[in-house]
This record gives sequence, structure tokens and C-alpha cells, in this order.
Amino acid sequence: MNVIEFSAREDYLLQIDYPKPEPIKLNLPEWYKNLKYGQSAENRTIKGCIPFLESLTTGYLLKLPQDFHLKFNFDNEKDGKKFKDTTLESSAAQIRFVANIDGVGLNINHTDPEAHDPYQVEGSNFIKKNLGYKIGKFLNPWIIKTPPGYACLFTSPLNNADDRFSIISGIVDTDTFYSQVNFPFIINGDKYKTLDTVLKRGTPYVQVIPFKKESWKMQIKKTENKKSIATLLNIRQLLMHNYKNFFWNKITWR
Repeated sequence: MNVIEFSAREDYLLQIDYPKPEPIKLNLPEWYKNLKYGQSAENRTIKGCIPFLESLTTGYLLKLPQDFHLKFNFDNEKDGKKFKDTTLESSAAQIRFVANIDGVGLNINHTDPEAHDPYQVEGSNFIKKNLGYKIGKFLNPWIIKTPPGYACLFTSPLNNADDRFSIISGIVDTDTFYSQVNFPFIINGDKYKTLDTVLKRGTPYVQVIPFKKESWKMQIKKTENKKSIATLLNIRQLLMHNYKNFFWNKITWR
């Protein structure tokens, strides 16, 4: 069995109540756990859909290591000048993002390691969704190590993301990169034009999916009709759980 290692400083590990990585299967949403399977093909629910279940249970979960007070796109004033502002504050750190709206803004140090300027993703939908503000970055206390040849996909929890913000997904060769991977994020400004909220310590924010890096070559070809028909015949043998019984290759995460 492959092993993925999560390491952090000893002083962090000694804090019993600090969030630690865990298999993401332990974080199923309450609405999903409360959902009934249904008794027939006519009233079955997504509870019986294995592809959806695997999106919720594949990999590992990182949780925010501390509380953050997020104020997004609010009216601020300094030295008699009014401007739109966004801040992310905690007891341990303060991250500030300012948009130059209507020609008025604050001078921000562009070398700030905890935020990215919008020009770095110019033309992308990230800028529009984030309402033009700097792209924040959550600092991660964990170094993640995978076996040789394996990398990790880092993304917002699939089908279970926080609706206030989104991680910008990325893939890192965690078999060779022995350092913390920090996570840029945007506020979901298409849903929330303003926000004044606390992102609590322990809030799920990153799904870690290890996978083997291999080279692939694409082919486009005609469908194998006999194989497709055989698959359909298997699907129609049972009223429910066809995919689970005939096609699913279950793996474990622990």
C-alpha cells in the first residue's frame, strides 16, 4: 500500500486541538449522510451514485489552521480618502488585498508573499469572480510527501466546497518538492458582492488527491459496439447498484 506523509513542526504537532489532515471520507456533508437511497429506479437518489461518492471520499482533507476574519469588498476610508477594500485578518497574521477602484487605492507592497496581483492571471475568470482584488494565499503548515513517481492534485473539496471562497487548483510533484505547498484562493464574488464573515479554524478547504504521474497518448476511434452492448446488458440486469456491482474497483483511504 502506498503511503502519503504529512509532516509539520513539532510545536504545531504538540497542539492537540490544532487541525490535522485526515481521509476526506470522514467529512461527508450532512445532507448526503441524511439522504435516502430510494427503493426503485424511479425514486433513487444520488446516494447510490458511486462516481459522486468517490468524489467525496477520494484523497485527504486539509482544514484551516486558524480563524480568519474576512471582510470582502467593503467601504473603507483612510486619510480622508474613500476606497473599496478587502482584508483577511487573524491573531497571528494579517493579509490585505486592495483594488484600485475609481482610481483610489492604497500602496501595497507587490512583494507581499501572501497575495498575488491580478495581472498574474490577466484575462482569466478568477479576476471577475474576485471582483478585481488581489488573490489571497492560505499558508499551509504541512509538508506533503508521496512515493517516487506520485504527485498530488490540490483543489477545493469536490462537490462539498465552502461557498464563500474557492482554492485555485494545482498539481505539485510532492515526491521531489519537500516544502509546504501554499494555496491561492479567490472569494466567490459572483455570489457574494460583500462579505463580513469568520472562516473558522477547522474549516475544510483543500482536497489532496495523490496520483501516479504517467505519460499518455490520446486516440480517437470507433466505438466497440459489442463491448458497449455487453455493458448495457449488465446495467439492465439490476434495478439499482449496477455500476457498484459490475464495474466499480473500490480502493481504501486511511
